[in-house]
Amino acid sequence: MDKNSITGLVLITAILGLFWWINQPSEEQQRAMERRLDSLKQVELVQQEAAQKATEEAEIAAAAKAQQAEAQDSLQRNINKHQKYGLFANAAEGTQEFITLENNLVKVTLSTKGARIYSVELKDYKSHDGLPLILFNGEQNRFGFAFNHNNRVFHTNDLFFTANKKGNKQVDLSLTTDTDESITFSYDLPDNSYTVNFGIASKDMANVISTPRGGIDLEWNINVPAQEKGTDFERRYAGVYYKFYQDEVDHISSSKSSSEDLRTKVKWVAFKDQFFSSVLIADEYFSGGNVSATAPEEKTSRTIMDASAQLSVPFTGNDNHTFKFFFGPNDFKVLTEYKEIGLRKLVYLGWGFLRYINLGVIEVFHFFEGFISNYGLIILLLTILIKLILFPLTYKSYVSSAKMRVLKPQIEEINNKIPKEKAMERQQATMALYRKAGVNPMGGCLPMVLQMPILFAMFQFFPASIELRQESFLWATDLSSYDSIFDLPFNIPMYGDHVSLFCLLMALTNIFYTRMNQDMAQSSQQMPGMKGMMYMMPLMFLVFFNNYASGLSYYYFISTLITIGQTVLIRRFVDEKTLLAKLNANKKKSSKKSKFQQRLEDMAKQQQQLNKKRK
Repeated sequence: MDKNSITGLVLITAILGLFWWINQPSEEQQRAMERRLDSLKQVELVQQEAAQKATEEAEIAAAAKAQQAEAQDSLQRNINKHQKYGLFANAAEGTQEFITLENNLVKVTLSTKGARIYSVELKDYKSHDGLPLILFNGEQNRFGFAFNHNNRVFHTNDLFFTANKKGNKQVDLSLTTDTDESITFSYDLPDNSYTVNFGIASKDMANVISTPRGGIDLEWNINVPAQEKGTDFERRYAGVYYKFYQDEVDHISSSKSSSEDLRTKVKWVAFKDQFFSSVLIADEYFSGGNVSATAPEEKTSRTIMDASAQLSVPFTGNDNHTFKFFFGPNDFKVLTEYKEIGLRKLVYLGWGFLRYINLGVIEVFHFFEGFISNYGLIILLLTILIKLILFPLTYKSYVSSAKMRVLKPQIEEINNKIPKEKAMERQQATMALYRKAGVNPMGGCLPMVLQMPILFAMFQFFPASIELRQESFLWATDLSSYDSIFDLPFNIPMYGDHVSLFCLLMALTNIFYTRMNQDMAQSSQQMPGMKGMMYMMPLMFLVFFNNYASGLSYYYFISTLITIGQTVLIRRFVDEKTLLAKLNANKKKSSKKSKFQQRLEDMAKQQQQLNKKRK
């Protein structure tokens, strides 16, 4: 920078400093300015305070107005609620809470909404996929009283109760009206029990609840969930069971939608699936009611049925009724505790004398259980025992068939002498041969007929045996359900979407046994269509039993194998030449006609007479 520039800057700075000094306000002017600024600040503060006060007053006014409106709305809601719910207005709204009662067998969850059992878990069992076994949960169960009050229908299931828990296994759930009337549901879960004691106590409720018929309706509804992998099979053994007071047990099936009016006293009602039941038992009785079972529309649904019961309970307004819930397995040993009231009928063992056969089978089964833990071996021993008991019948049936077989050449000789047109004469001559030889044509069939009840009894026994549930043997993971060695990518009607090996082995052994019997038969020409029909039965078994319990197929498979072995053994000890000689010796003796043979001859004579009249 040159000298002139520096001189210029100095002059400018001096001029500005002089100008500032000349125009600087006096002390009096500064004090006046400060007073003015203070006045402006005070005015501004006053304006801000006034604005804030106005805002606060507006907010207070708005809040008061809103509070007044809310109070009016609340008052109106209370008025509407009391008009709608009457003395139950305070119980119409609330917060749902849960209480748990638990012992070593059962976990029961209760809800304060409805004072009902919300869910039940059986601790010793699992579902087919290994999850906790829940009999029902949440809204799957609806339980309580339906009644009239204030010109409308109420249901305790929708009202809120107050809980008073007494330890880990007892609780009282009470509902009190505005005028101190009350109804209390009490629950008590004893140790080592599937039973929940249930009590209902009412106080001064006669003028609150309208009961024109002298009773109150107890409604119970459960959407019964599937627990097993074979839902269709499980559904066949499910239903609503009930016992009439001092009378028999009856039921309606879940396989189709149905209902039943119970016009007389009822002791208990049960919602049953294949292996588990939920039962409500009256200490005295229910006055009557209605039960229904509704099958799901979708066959693939994991719901077994929608089961419901409406039961009438006597009601005066000051009552104490006691009941019991049973939540547990359909186990014959467990249900023995309830033998007096017929609860063992939940284990379906067939009708009539089939049930008595299975009662004996159960005792043998439980005997083997005492020292054998493998249920496949127990079934094997049970099958051997049954076949040994039936062996005399099997032997008699074989000998009778052998007698007819050795007479086959003589029967063919009769057929050659008598033309086909004279069928009755052929039959008469054949029966005469049997009579002289001492052969009963029914001797081979009768022993087989006598064995049929055992076969039918086993058909009922295995699907009802909870002991087999989730018990594995060889490739079968659950003897109470089907065994699958191959899953099909499609579903075959009636057959299913899998291949059951035990069922396949059962069918093959039956085909082999059928072939063996036909080879030993006396004649395949008398009834040519019968040969094909005999093979139809094993094929029907193959289709029908593919979805059944693998334990049942395994039993029939072993039973047929043993029968084949018995037949081969008997053949080695029955000399057909000696048997024929004995029959020929019988022909030389005078023999008395059996009633069956006499009837056949009488029928033949009547037919001949009719033919003569027609000519």
